[in-house]
Amino acid sequence: MMLRPRWVLALLLALGIAAAFALLGHWQLERAIESGVVVERATEQVKPLAEVAQPDGTVTQIATGQMVTTKGSWVPGDEQLITTRLNGGIDGFWVVSHFQTDAATSIAVARGWAPDQATAQSVIEVLEKEPANAPVALNGRFLTGEAPELPDPEGDSMEMTKVAPSALINLWADFSDESVYSGYIVDSEAAAGLDLIDSPVPEVDQSLNWLNIFYAIEWVVFAGFAVFLWYRLVRDALEREIEDAEALTAGA
Repeated sequence: MMLRPRWVLALLLALGIAAAFALLGHWQLERAIESGVVVERATEQVKPLAEVAQPDGTVTQIATGQMVTTKGSWVPGDEQLITTRLNGGIDGFWVVSHFQTDAATSIAVARGWAPDQATAQSVIEVLEKEPANAPVALNGRFLTGEAPELPDPEGDSMEMTKVAPSALINLWADFSDESVYSGYIVDSEAAAGLDLIDSPVPEVDQSLNWLNIFYAIEWVVFAGFAVFLWYRLVRDALEREIEDAEALTAGA
């Protein structure tokens, strides 16, 4: 029965389908392995900000956590207090300033951490009196901007807990349509009166994508099922022939 041309062609078709399923399983397995490969990034090698990210664009995963440098000046009066920020496990406050690069692009910069609001506010009062357009060489860690907060319909507090550039630009004075980075920088040197913000080296994700591995196993099962289905069809055809032959013999 298996050697009949009809079933030989069916076997070739089943093997072709099984081979296609096996290739899909191999592709899924490769994706799972690639996701688990550790990509070493030289995050501690200081790079120019313009090479790491572009203004008015999204922040790539490679750019997140990179140490960067840029030149420009602070924009006094655009300081903002960010609450509920942990530093070494201790809750406190960040002071975030508006920095304008020499390329006329804006970026938010976390200047430092304070354990209480009074200290942070006193530093803000000093920073607001700094001379404008004073040249500054800024170094720090570039991070992805956080999602803006939804306003509390029942509350009247204007405090911010997120470093969201999309929200900060609405608070910066005289900010027009200039380019702005969607990420922010954690300054590597704290402003006077503030503590240095704890900004550790980014952790590398070494986990495998188990969903892709599950899909790879599924494709292998499908490949085996294609061959098994051919076998069952041949077996059923053989059993029908035997039954038909027995019926003819009994009728004779």
